[in-house]
This record gives sequence, C-alpha cells and structure tokens, in this order.
Amino acid sequence: MIAKPAKPPKSLLRLVGRAIADFDMIREGDRILLGVSGGKDSLSLLQILRHLQTYAPVHFELGVLSVDPQIPGFDPRHLKDYYDSLDLSWHYEQQPIMEQAKSHMDGDSFCAYCARMKRGIMYRLCREQGYNVLALAQHLDDLAESLLMSMFHAGQLRTMKAHYRNDAGDLRIIRPLAYCRERQTADYAIKAELPVVPDSCPACFSMPTRRARMKALLAEQEIDNPHLFASLLRAMRPLLREGAEP
Repeated sequence: MIAKPAKPPKSLLRLVGRAIADFDMIREGDRILLGVSGGKDSLSLLQILRHLQTYAPVHFELGVLSVDPQIPGFDPRHLKDYYDSLDLSWHYEQQPIMEQAKSHMDGDSFCAYCARMKRGIMYRLCREQGYNVLALAQHLDDLAESLLMSMFHAGQLRTMKAHYRNDAGDLRIIRPLAYCRERQTADYAIKAELPVVPDSCPACFSMPTRRARMKALLAEQEIDNPHLFASLLRAMRPLLREGAEP
C-alpha cells in the first residue's frame, strides 16, 4: 500500500499559484498533461497541481506522462504503481533515445537531443489524448541557468518561458514552478517521501555540463548575495511572457 504524500507546503503553493495567475497558465476546462521524469521537481509539481485542483477557481483535468529513454541505470517503472495509487490518468512511453542519438545526433549535446525527442513524444501524446496544455517542471534555478548559458555562449537575452505556444499553435506549454527554488522542491520531496527515481538522467550526471557550471557559479554568487535569485527573476520577467519559445 503506497502512503498518501504529505500536502505541499504553503510556500510552494503560494509561489505556484502566483505564477499561474501572473502568466494566465491554467484556464477553465484545460486538460493538462504533466511530464514526469521521476525527479524531485516533476513529482513535487504533480502533488502541487493535484492539490490546486481541490480549490482552484477554474476546473481543469490532469494526466501524467513518463518517457523512459531506456538509458542504463534509469528505471521509472515503479511510477506506474504510484500513479495508480493516486487514481491518475497516466501514460508511459519507452524509446531508446540514447541509442538513437548515436546515429541521429548532429551537433547537439545529448541533453539537448534527448530533450527535443522527449518534447516530440509529449506533443504527440497531447494531441492523441486530447490534452491542450503541457506542464513542465523547470524551476527558477533552471531559468536562471538558461539565462546565463544564453548570455555567455550565444550572446542573447533568452531563457525558458513560463507560458508559451508551440510552433503549430495548438498546444500551450506552462512552467508552474517558474517562481520556485530547486531547494524547495528538494525539501518537499524528502519530507513527503515522494518516489523519486535515483539519477533521473544518468547520462547527464556522467560528465560536467554547461548547466552544471552555471549552477555552481550561481551558488557561489548567492553566498555573497542572498537576494540573487529575486534580482534575477525581476530581470527575467519580460522574457517569460507568452509567445513562441526559441
């Protein structure tokens, strides 16, 4: 018997609620598909959205999708039982993304290739199953790291958007954790004993990445400036508005 997870803390609920309101993420009648990797962030967001369903001023449906890229060491199969215990509509897709990358990857990092392949699977499932919104679990730390990578390596002011439409215009993509810190989802996942998949992307942990270096840089700067991420969020807000994501 899988125990019911603890209620998300008010701090997380407030931040997610504010982001949803600020960026008009969830609308009456939305059918939302949440991409769940099995990591602390996506499992935390799952519980937050389920809780918001109980009192949100708009009615929305929620389903989940886990994509298994069939990477050695990564096993999200136990999530099926977890979804059943929550009485959720769930979808589970397997695709040998790492093997495909060996012959199809052209100029990308594996992480970029994997993300693009997963996104294609999620878009397809949304269309096949009638979902009009795809929810992703990137948080404020992810957005700040993306901003620095874009500035340092591409000379552009860009980051992930909080809410945008895909190129085809038929799906909206939302990031309800846009105002939340990674440490908040990590703390909640531990306290609620969420069934986190260890090393949810082993390929990314096998070597240092640009994102890991940006994470380390931000952590170092935050020691001297505790308000660093609040300042970065203010600077990024114009970049987070609805539109096409590059």
